[in-house]
Amino acid sequence: MFAIIGVFVVLGCVVGGFAIAGGPLGVLWQPIEVLIIVGAAVGAFFIGTPKSVIFGSMKKAIKVFTASEAGKQAYLDILSVLYTLMNMARRDGIVSIEQHVSKPDGSAVFTRYPAIMKNHEVLDFICDNFKVLLAGNIEPHQFEAVMDIDMAASHKHESNAPASLNKVADSLPGLGIVAAVLGIVLTMGKINEPPEVLGHSIGAALIGTFLGILLSYGFVGPMAQNLEYQVKETHSMLEVVKAGLVGFSSGFPPMLAVEAARRAVSGHARPTFEELEGALKGGQK
Repeated sequence: MFAIIGVFVVLGCVVGGFAIAGGPLGVLWQPIEVLIIVGAAVGAFFIGTPKSVIFGSMKKAIKVFTASEAGKQAYLDILSVLYTLMNMARRDGIVSIEQHVSKPDGSAVFTRYPAIMKNHEVLDFICDNFKVLLAGNIEPHQFEAVMDIDMAASHKHESNAPASLNKVADSLPGLGIVAAVLGIVLTMGKINEPPEVLGHSIGAALIGTFLGILLSYGFVGPMAQNLEYQVKETHSMLEVVKAGLVGFSSGFPPMLAVEAARRAVSGHARPTFEELEGALKGGQK
């Protein structure tokens, strides 16, 4: 939502400011300049990026406008799932959770929390690491090392999209200069034309530099930054899961294990102890 608002603010302030200063809005519309800059940026993106990252970046770019920031409820859902599975494992044996972590789509535990079912990174991380506990005895420090490897690989993969968009953003000012230079070349061919014709042609050429800088710093760069925050947010969720599982594998009772996980939540999204208790009691009803 805020990303959409930001788009209108950028356009409104830039275009509106130009109009207030007496600038003719028609001169800003230069479709040939847009074709050169955007087309070259897309082509360069294709040249320098593997196919999987290209399609992944396109999907993630949509999330800039559709994804919502994780709040307390998102973390309470994660803590509730962890507590339920840990409680089952302690009460009925670790084998009792196998059906839940093997097929979360049909699990009564996971299907209570649709947000987790949609977050495949968190869902897979929870299930895969409970499967590690199912596989046999593992020391807590070894278990933590396994999860760290998984998290590092996930973070590296998820960082490809924002890194690629950042490279596109970095290239846009230069491509704007390319479009401007081509416009100046065309203007030089009109050197014998009247000043008003030359002025219009030079102004159109300079729009290329303007568009390249605006697209870079006003849109593509901020989109990449938004995706970086989303990657960090997912990593934070995995840190919470890891803290809980390390505590459980170290012998903590389920309540203490999820309390350790709760304390791994940072900032405004951290639920209070009372809120966690309330969520766990509600989940048991």
